[in-house]
Amino acid sequence: MRMPRRGFIIQARTRWLLVGIALLFSLVLLMYLLECAPQTDGNGSLPGVVGETMGKEYYQALLQEQEEHYQNRATSLKRQIAQLKQELQEMSDKLKSLQEKKSPKINGMNYQGTKEQTSNDLLEFLHSQIDKAEVSVGAKLPSEYGVIPFESFTSMKVFQLEMGLTRHPEEKPVRKDKRDELVEVIEAGLEVINNPDEEDGQDEDDGVGDRQLYSENDFVEGYYRTERDKGTQYELFYKKTDGMEYRHVTLFRPFGPLMKVKSETVDISRSIINVIVPLAGRTEAFAQFMQNFRDVCIHQDKRVHLTVVYFGQDGLSEVKNILESVARETDFHNYTLVSLNEEFNRGRGLDMGARAWEKGEVLMFFCDVDVYFTAEFLNSCRLNAEPGKKVFYPVVFSLYNPAIVYANQDIPPPVEQQLVHKKDSGFWRDFGFGMTCQYRTDFLTVGGFDLEVKGWGGEDVHLYRKYLHGELMVVRTPVPGLFHLWHEKHCADELTPEQYRMCIQSKAMNEASHSHLGMLVFREEIEAHLRKQAYRTNSEAAG
Repeated sequence: MRMPRRGFIIQARTRWLLVGIALLFSLVLLMYLLECAPQTDGNGSLPGVVGETMGKEYYQALLQEQEEHYQNRATSLKRQIAQLKQELQEMSDKLKSLQEKKSPKINGMNYQGTKEQTSNDLLEFLHSQIDKAEVSVGAKLPSEYGVIPFESFTSMKVFQLEMGLTRHPEEKPVRKDKRDELVEVIEAGLEVINNPDEEDGQDEDDGVGDRQLYSENDFVEGYYRTERDKGTQYELFYKKTDGMEYRHVTLFRPFGPLMKVKSETVDISRSIINVIVPLAGRTEAFAQFMQNFRDVCIHQDKRVHLTVVYFGQDGLSEVKNILESVARETDFHNYTLVSLNEEFNRGRGLDMGARAWEKGEVLMFFCDVDVYFTAEFLNSCRLNAEPGKKVFYPVVFSLYNPAIVYANQDIPPPVEQQLVHKKDSGFWRDFGFGMTCQYRTDFLTVGGFDLEVKGWGGEDVHLYRKYLHGELMVVRTPVPGLFHLWHEKHCADELTPEQYRMCIQSKAMNEASHSHLGMLVFREEIEAHLRKQAYRTNSEAAG
């Protein structure tokens, strides 16, 4: 009986030994997992939540969302890399087969040459996409409907034309892909500026210590647009706070990696703008315009000439008094008043204002008395117009009727407080081409305005089409510093049917937003509903 007992003891000891080994292995595995776990920095700030106090669940959700984002991005990049490898392999195989047909004997050196040729072919294809796109030179277009407009952006906001019913004229880039795209582009522009190539025109003597480095805080504004068959173009502008020189970087993404097109320094410190305003009557609006002109052009910018072309005699003396009063109070004498004793014609007025300048080349801003602009817009005007190369057609933000927008207030707020980019306060006037910055020689070269156009509207579209039919690049984009103030429109019976239709269309679009117009249409129904609610409430209280 002793032998079986000893066997049982040996079996028990074996079992305990195995259990001990399993526990030891589990402990080692647990320690390994703890050591390999990613470390979290409790003090690190998360993007997009600076200055906000959130709960633990919020941070966990945000971290999980960010982790999913990077996983998705990694997966997408892996897929793109795999596709590129496959395409490169296919191109390599084709080239190899072609060379085999020409020369049956191919050694290792020849194969290496084939791989290099494939890379060169790919790079040549990407550069060809840039050459095909409207980046360096303008493309001849049949009409204004063929233009691909830019959308403008800063480091915090995007100003967009296409909104639909849910998007807004001014938005923070909410979508992660759009936000990541703009951040990547701004950083790529900084890389081009801070690490210039020899072709960028930097002096060889300038060392890194002498060169002025730029950061994200120096980014001023940018524009981008996508040609669906070629790629996306980016125009980026950087500027130091205490300087007047801008750094301009053009990038292009030909459905591949970002590629530099050019990098240059733009000095606008001596660039004078001739602001040309045609006018007939409307002296109160002109007094308001001169208040904005005094604040922006005389006190801030100080590099502006004003040309007022006045039609008729009624109100002319009052306009003279306003100009002379501003001149006395601010010591500003850089203005010209051209008087025409004839019927108002906007194209004729702007043409006369352009030809009245006798000091050679100048940048002109065709303006209206109802337009409010900022000093930042004047710099955008200088940066986006270049003689013989490009003209600037900004999209103005047109404000709605303040009596409707601010109907819940006793009186509308001051004009300065109405200058906001909201869906119910205004809209991007993408059908208007009257506000433009262009050099005098370019204007005269294309023949100026069609002076046969009489009355309201049409002359600006004709000039716009002239540029589209030529070689100059047309920069068309919404800008945040240009507003059209609401004023009541009168469509005269003397207008042609086409002009009258355009006038009525403009009048309707200028009144109020879609939702506010809907409230006006259903006002009686809403008031009836409120009366019923009040009656029901009073009946229940009496009962």
